[in-house]
Amino acid sequence: MTQRYHSPVVAVVGWKNSGKTTLAIRLIASLTARGYRVSSVKHAHHNFRIDDGTQDSARHRAAGARQVAVVSNERWALIRELDGAPEPDFDRVIAMLEPADVIVVEGYKSHPVPKIEARRREGGKGTALAGRDPNVIAIAADHEVEESFGLPVLSLDAIEDIANLVVEKLGLVIGRR
Repeated sequence: MTQRYHSPVVAVVGWKNSGKTTLAIRLIASLTARGYRVSSVKHAHHNFRIDDGTQDSARHRAAGARQVAVVSNERWALIRELDGAPEPDFDRVIAMLEPADVIVVEGYKSHPVPKIEARRREGGKGTALAGRDPNVIAIAADHEVEESFGLPVLSLDAIEDIANLVVEKLGLVIGRR
């Protein structure tokens, strides 16, 4: 796979209720447990909140601050209002992250990065991405997959196998950053 970012990237994609969040979280935990330094990006399709109206950062934003940095001795975050501007594109978001051994992305199903397609029988009923997106490297499902397009099909619960596949396909190296 060609490397176009400062760190290897893999996306967990699928339709609504397909198991993306659970798979991404479990993949991050597995890779972290193996010693990889992992960063993540979650794409949201709605107006999300990272602080409620009672937090000081929310009060700063409500008072008119367009950017609020919250800093402590354990972590920091930057909150920025877009004020009608378009959301930053994928490349810009990745460029804002510090280098890591791997970046796990949840969402961005149309972006050209290696992807694992999550599928649940009771999940979203959108068209399968595998077979029409050459960047899909595997399918993780909770049911039999009739057409795999020659891709590996793993159980959504086989997180260690999925992590092994990511390590192999992306050529991950601990300490690459």
